[in-house]
Amino acid sequence: MQNMTAAQSEKSLRVDLNPIVPRRMLLVAIALICTSSTARAGADHHESHAHPQNMITPGYKRSVASYAIPDVSLLRANRTRINFPQEIDDGRPVVLNFIYTTCTAVCPMTSQTFAAFQEKLSTLRSGVHMLSISIDPEQDTPERLTEYQKRYGAEPQWNFYTGTLDDSIKIQKAFDSYFGDKMNHRPVFFMREAPGQPWVRLEGFTSPDDLISEYRALSMEGHHRAN
Repeated sequence: MQNMTAAQSEKSLRVDLNPIVPRRMLLVAIALICTSSTARAGADHHESHAHPQNMITPGYKRSVASYAIPDVSLLRANRTRINFPQEIDDGRPVVLNFIYTTCTAVCPMTSQTFAAFQEKLSTLRSGVHMLSISIDPEQDTPERLTEYQKRYGAEPQWNFYTGTLDDSIKIQKAFDSYFGDKMNHRPVFFMREAPGQPWVRLEGFTSPDDLISEYRALSMEGHHRAN
């Protein structure tokens, strides 16, 4: 009877560990773990691109350069078509940057800086031409740009532009600011005191105080040249 009991017990153990149900459960568990790990890795990869603020460091690099401006046309947010070289040669000092409306990190920061710069200009703002050019013109329609400029309280001297992707890339390349995919977009401001003068390039995260200080220094240089 004891041998029979052991045999029965062994048989019972083999039945309890029957591979059919537990194996299916194990495979399902493994699949869930792998799916979760893959999803987490994908999310981490997406976050590293969609939220580059994790790598944001304050400060900027200043340089001076001359750029060959391409003869292309753009569309203002109000749907007025303009010739880009003529648009920036209207006699006013120019301050320019590149944005796109669905950006979640760099552009909101630089646009907020531009908005604060506009406020610091106070009564002088009408004498400065501020330009924000879309690097994602296929998505940034005039309607989207209009919403964007309202979001940041843009006054009449601050214009937003879209156009064809080809023309946008030509302008980015002319300013040595084409970084391929829009997710690689970097914070850069450009300012020029007058047509024919070199551009001051501010690469990095400038504060509103940085921007207004650089603009005042540029204006002072222009005043000295005029005298």
